[in-house]
Amino acid sequence: LSLHERGIFTWPEWSRALARELADAAARGKPDDGTHYYEHWLAALERLVADKKVVAEDELEQRVDEWDAAARATPHGKPIELKRP
Repeated sequence: LSLHERGIFTWPEWSRALARELADAAARGKPDDGTHYYEHWLAALERLVADKKVVAEDELEQRVDEWDAAARATPHGKPIELKRP
């Protein structure tokens, strides 16, 4: 919502990005059955941010890695704290 409010993308752009991701998943033989919707949603967002060049692709990959590491290090039920160097 914040990226839309900042004018990074429009709702029609978001809708197209998510539809494209869902179609791509179906073409790969992994249609969304509801259990992986968030993963498709996140992939669509990452692709849209990369396509719009909001951040450099390598920076986005680094941020994803940092988030994954922080999530793995966080006990269940606790808030994830992402610390940037």
